[in-house]
Amino acid sequence: MASSQVTVLVAGSWGTALACVLADNGHQVKLWTRGAAQADEINESRTNRKYLKDTVLPDGLRATTDMAEALSGAAAVVFVAPSSAMREVAQAALPHIKPDALIVHATKGFETGSLKRMSQVLSEELRRPEGSIVVLSGPSHAEEVAVRLPTTVVVAASDLKQAEAAQDLFINDAYFRVYTNPDYIGAETAGAIKNIIGLGAGLSDGLGFGVNAKAALVTRGLAEIGRLGSAMGAHMLTFAGLAGVGDLIATCTSRHSRNYRAGELLAQGLGYEEVQKEIGMVVEGVRTTLAASKLAVQYGVEMPITAQLHAVLFEGKPPLQAVEALMGRLRTHEIEETVLFNRSN
Repeated sequence: MASSQVTVLVAGSWGTALACVLADNGHQVKLWTRGAAQADEINESRTNRKYLKDTVLPDGLRATTDMAEALSGAAAVVFVAPSSAMREVAQAALPHIKPDALIVHATKGFETGSLKRMSQVLSEELRRPEGSIVVLSGPSHAEEVAVRLPTTVVVAASDLKQAEAAQDLFINDAYFRVYTNPDYIGAETAGAIKNIIGLGAGLSDGLGFGVNAKAALVTRGLAEIGRLGSAMGAHMLTFAGLAGVGDLIATCTSRHSRNYRAGELLAQGLGYEEVQKEIGMVVEGVRTTLAASKLAVQYGVEMPITAQLHAVLFEGKPPLQAVEALMGRLRTHEIEETVLFNRSN
């Protein structure tokens, strides 16, 4: 895509990192934030220390608290609001968005009350077809993207032209590779549920369990992602790609992950409200655990890891008891064994 004006909503760690990519690609980027002090810091000091420490932000990026100013003339709008604020931000943005603007979102979570994916929320509020809204997902910690470490992501939409437009917008030959995928439901589901498994990985390490335990957790966590995603209409191959296993590995192995760190704090005996306060930023996995527990019931799928983390977070269950409950479940087949068995009969 030729150099154009792009707006990013909002100025958290991931929004700021994506704004850096866009500015590096030669676009004029406006970064919207509610905080006047944050906007002044970005514009005057070229930093956003609360979210990205002392990363120096590129010159082609400017912050503003004025939604109309942020969106004026924008050829593309990138929503990176927390899942709990997405609907509100979309409502505020709607009057100022050009009818032909490309819409992308990079938020990994569900709306807790409605249990809707972010593309559904944006479709409703922006009055656009769900499949035209592009989902950006994959293994991509903001802290690494902001310092230009090699990163690969996927942009997913059933409208191929929109996906390719987003690919052209974000791809950077030096450090940010972008693939397209038509399965936006799979990309969104995987991106949301992996945060729950990230909580579990941090909790496992925090309890002092070894690599064996975490490998099992990640593998069976991927099975939970696949079961729910498939029931919601996703394609199983998506979960073997960047938005699935790729993002899951990044979240479960890096201390950059807020969800992983939250799990470690849970292992120390902190409650979820204390965990949120300690980390100081949104931990999407906590909200997603609430939503996914309800979705599992709605779609009739088994999600034992999610169920046990729900018990730890919201029912006061000691983490060790949750592990014992998982280990003591009735014996069953691994999904691959079941598939092979059914094919041979």
